[in-house]
Amino acid sequence: MRLRRRTPRPRPAPTLPELKASRNNPWVRDLEAASLWVVATRLPAMVALALGWAWRASRIDTFATVGLNLGAGVAGAAGLLAVSGVLEELFAAGPTPDRVRAALPALILVGGAALARGALTAGAGWAQARLEPQVERAAELELFELTSHMRLEAFDDSDLADAMYRARGRGVAEVARTVTFSIDVLTGLIGLVAVAGVLTVLHPLLLGLLVLTVVPDGWAAARAARLRYSRTREITTTRRRQWMLSDLLAERDSAAELRAYNMRAFLLAEYTVIADHVRAVMLGVAWRQTQVRAAGDAVGGAATVLTYIVLGVLLQVGSVPLAVAGTAVLAIRQGQTSLNQLLYSLNYCYESALFFNDFLEFCHQARTRLPAPPTGVDPGELRELTARGVVFAYPGDQERPALRGVDIDIRHGEIVALVGENGSGKSTLARLLAGLYTPHEGTISWNGADTATLDPEKLRDRIGLISQDYTQWPLSARRNITMSDETDEQRLRRAMDLSGADEVVDDLDKGLDTLLDKRFVGGADLSGGQKQRIAAARGLYRRADLVIADEPTAALDAKAEKRLFDTLHAAAQDTTVLLITHRLASVRMADRIYVLDRGRVVEQGTHEELMALPDGRYRYLFTLQADAYTGQGLAGETASPGAARPGTAASASSDAR
Repeated sequence: MRLRRRTPRPRPAPTLPELKASRNNPWVRDLEAASLWVVATRLPAMVALALGWAWRASRIDTFATVGLNLGAGVAGAAGLLAVSGVLEELFAAGPTPDRVRAALPALILVGGAALARGALTAGAGWAQARLEPQVERAAELELFELTSHMRLEAFDDSDLADAMYRARGRGVAEVARTVTFSIDVLTGLIGLVAVAGVLTVLHPLLLGLLVLTVVPDGWAAARAARLRYSRTREITTTRRRQWMLSDLLAERDSAAELRAYNMRAFLLAEYTVIADHVRAVMLGVAWRQTQVRAAGDAVGGAATVLTYIVLGVLLQVGSVPLAVAGTAVLAIRQGQTSLNQLLYSLNYCYESALFFNDFLEFCHQARTRLPAPPTGVDPGELRELTARGVVFAYPGDQERPALRGVDIDIRHGEIVALVGENGSGKSTLARLLAGLYTPHEGTISWNGADTATLDPEKLRDRIGLISQDYTQWPLSARRNITMSDETDEQRLRRAMDLSGADEVVDDLDKGLDTLLDKRFVGGADLSGGQKQRIAAARGLYRRADLVIADEPTAALDAKAEKRLFDTLHAAAQDTTVLLITHRLASVRMADRIYVLDRGRVVEQGTHEELMALPDGRYRYLFTLQADAYTGQGLAGETASPGAARPGTAASASSDAR
């Protein structure tokens, strides 16, 4: 019998994130239908905002830029009027030498006006060039002031993540560009007003003809800018995913696992699909922009031809003398230059303003997620920390709260333990108690005062956090532990000795002065266990009333693990310890153990009290781990109703959150 080869199933195509277009932004609403008039009416408010940022960055340079450009515009208008005087003298009757001598004063005025305009323009350009880096610095500082201060749970909000991506990706840079183009708009307006004044003096009809030649180009430029921005905003989520995949393909942190699991082909395929989609969108935008600009150029060219025909007719019928016609030609050409410059600046100013508004939009959203201003007094030394009826849900998961009506008590000098399966809410509760999250319902009280009314920074100064989600900062080993410029050497050595970080530092070439980042010359790379020892030293270094240890030994070997647990038990003599761990043997000495399940406290008591419960969840989990070490298995052990499935707790290392 001949066996047929099975055809491998085709690999599923990577999926694109859902495209989202925000219509809440006033700059985004009806972009496709917005007229040039709408653009013009919105720009003054935008220019005012941009100049406000420029004034905030440097008052002197802002004043110099606007003032010098205004002076250059006045000098240009004076030069045009002087040209009219030159032409009148040159076209007058009489000998040529006499006409040249008569035109000489006006010629000198033309030259002086040109020199003055050149000098003023150069000074304005210098002041304007100084503004851009100062404005960008101010915008970056504003962004990071907000991102580093807003509530921690805000980082789990998908919409806010999109807004942050737009603000960081292009919004910050466009703040400075918007200022630059806003000043260019003012400069163009000043030049245009000067030319318009001259044309109005020469013949009122000439001003209307000048406007007619450039309005089509202005419409086309604004329309093209709206097309590009609207499509760019619609694919924000897709671009954010593309950016994340690019990090996975190119960053050091993911390089080893990418190779170990042969993820290269899959990630490249995923990236390619997204990149192809983005390319198709932007190519479509380019084609539509080309059509719009071609239409604007065609209409503008026809208007220019009409302008010179009308000027010729006026000259033919004697409505304007030859000298005025010559000046009008120069004025129209200069006016077209100024108006083209103005429309060019308006176009890019409007486009930059759309992205600038992304920055402003994120800043507004971030400010709504800042902690409430503190209204209470200093927290004071910890006597008691309590949680009553605490409910908390992550953004987008309001229907499935991570915590549901939790009550716990922690008193000075106690060791309190939180245990439970992954996803039971242990780490979430720890972050609430550490002042990193704010409960949606219920209260957390520090010495009887609601923590929501306390200064969050002063509260966190009294808490040492040893987190499972630790960060190795691209700083020296010393700064990774002290997290500040100042160092208390005695406390530093004590924290290193207690955590085992002293052994890590002793192996570094430059000791505490070693940079902990291999990507830089002289930098060092640490193993997972070494990183965790440094993180533990960081939590122990702080002079804290409460030490929260959230899975502090996940990456430690048995010796280092015992050393750290002994340290935490000893630390309770001077402070208070909240211990979260899946190693249940280490919580036997805790004064009180809280067992969490699906966001609720289902059991509490000492080790002995919980082990005395015949169908208790803690007893089941503890026995499960003990049997795994002794090799007795689960024979004869009856699982409690709703207890963990065999095997899940023994390998549990942390909460899902």
